[in-house]
Amino acid sequence: MKLPTLREVGTEAKLLLIGIPVFIWTMIPIYHMFVFAISPKEDAFSGKLWPTHPTLHNFEIVFNQQHYFLRDFWIQFWNSTVIALAVGALTLFVATAAAFSISRLRVPGGRAVMNMALFTYFIPAAFLAVPMYRTMGNYGLLNNHWSLILAMVTIAAPYAIWVLKQASDKLPVELDEAATMDGATTLQLFRLVYVPLMMPSLVAVGTYAILLAWNEYLYAFLLLSKDTDITLPVALGNFLAADDSPWELLMTTGFIYALPPAAVYYAFKRYMVGGLTAGAVKS
Repeated sequence: MKLPTLREVGTEAKLLLIGIPVFIWTMIPIYHMFVFAISPKEDAFSGKLWPTHPTLHNFEIVFNQQHYFLRDFWIQFWNSTVIALAVGALTLFVATAAAFSISRLRVPGGRAVMNMALFTYFIPAAFLAVPMYRTMGNYGLLNNHWSLILAMVTIAAPYAIWVLKQASDKLPVELDEAATMDGATTLQLFRLVYVPLMMPSLVAVGTYAILLAWNEYLYAFLLLSKDTDITLPVALGNFLAADDSPWELLMTTGFIYALPPAAVYYAFKRYMVGGLTAGAVKS
């Protein structure tokens, strides 16, 4: 068994010295959120590392919608879920079709289209919020879930196209040629050859788009206004409008809302790492 060299031990020690403080710094807000969630109202700002009388009553209030700010909790949670899944599906459809056309079919002007799509990232998404609001208003889509879905697909699609195009370039061209010689049509080539081979990258891109839409606040705040139409991040912002904000309920709701994306990420973590780095280096 080969013993690690002094250089390797030193490198690992440096990584640990950096990684452990970063991990602790990252976990501190999550820890405080959980402590708030299990604290009674009177102990929320006690400053203790652990509440004297921890309770799950705050979760009961949230689940049963027993507060004014939580009267539409489940509807808003459902809104967030539907919008996130729709954004993920539409982003995958647009990005997969575009990447296939540019990388495998070599359509004229495809590379220029991809470069133009990436150029949109030079403009911060916040700067596009007001023009997007005006556009959705012109088409009568304000206070409609489709306005937020289309806005988020617009933001997510360029990066998704770039990732899938890079991964697609790594697939052997001989597979396309063999399928074509066997009589496969373009649609069959796409469905039976391209999509199965691209599955890790598709899962990664779909997860990215879902999480992007799930966490969106600015566009959801601008494009949706009815309490029964808004997403949960916007509803969480409404807690701060009160003079005496129920922080323990705000943190409880935020903790609950953070669980689905965490579960999605850990469920598809290996696809996220492999899919998003596909095409990063040439073999």
